[in-house]
Amino acid sequence: MPGALPFRRERKMKKLVLVATLASVLTCFSQGELLSTQFKRQRIISLAPSTTEILFGLSLDDEIVGITIFCNYPPEALKKEKIGTFSQPNIEKILSLKPDVIFATGLEQAPAVERLRQLKLEVYVSDPSNIEELFNSIKEIGKLTYREIEAERLIALMKTEIEKIRAQVKLTPPNKRPKVFIEIWHDPLMTAGRGSFINELITLAGGINIAQDISTAYSYFNLEQLIDRNPDLILLAYRDNKEAQDIVKNRFGWEGIKAVKNDRVYNDINPDLFLRPGPRLVEGLKEIHKRLHPE
Repeated sequence: MPGALPFRRERKMKKLVLVATLASVLTCFSQGELLSTQFKRQRIISLAPSTTEILFGLSLDDEIVGITIFCNYPPEALKKEKIGTFSQPNIEKILSLKPDVIFATGLEQAPAVERLRQLKLEVYVSDPSNIEELFNSIKEIGKLTYREIEAERLIALMKTEIEKIRAQVKLTPPNKRPKVFIEIWHDPLMTAGRGSFINELITLAGGINIAQDISTAYSYFNLEQLIDRNPDLILLAYRDNKEAQDIVKNRFGWEGIKAVKNDRVYNDINPDLFLRPGPRLVEGLKEIHKRLHPE
């Protein structure tokens, strides 16, 4: 029929408009849902200095409602509510703060983590053993806190700084890379082995960790080994007094070690920069590189 064709066209056009309108509504709803999820506010507690630094690095200042007394960086962290010590967090205090998610680490925090999980609280444990695992932890924390974009940016920034150091180290021939001893503690003498962040940082900074053959992250180290391996440089992972360098230099039997003879014993790097698996590891890498290659 002659009039049927325009009618069909009109009906088809109405159907297309309806479909387009519905698609537009669904798109707006989807975007709105995404935005509301992306900016969802949480109540967050951190039980470790390392996770606290990661959380602040992801711009979660306003969401953090509790931290331990050992979480001292950044300065804004000092204003947060304290929930106890690293190894003995106050469970009642944590419950009173009604957290949506709690971030912890390994080591002696395992009993507290188990207890919190028994109380049906969400706990994420960040316990990386190398830089790549740290990047994965940052990504996971970003997902859990709706800060995935910030996490990717932070990782990218860290990788850029690491690559800068790598580029400089490539210019140093392998036979010019100094042998390094990292003294974690002095009584008994302890150092960092192959499974530690410190070993990775020393290697990235263009040095050779004389304890890199030790499979455990942290281990005892005897004086005979130290003298035999004769490090060019000694880094102290503590700053308990200003005379630490002189104390090391005056130890019995240490006078023949190259690092002592050439006055290359250092305790001027903040140990938090290389002992905490967080964003500031990059700063620790830079400081170690400066001591290893002052030129």
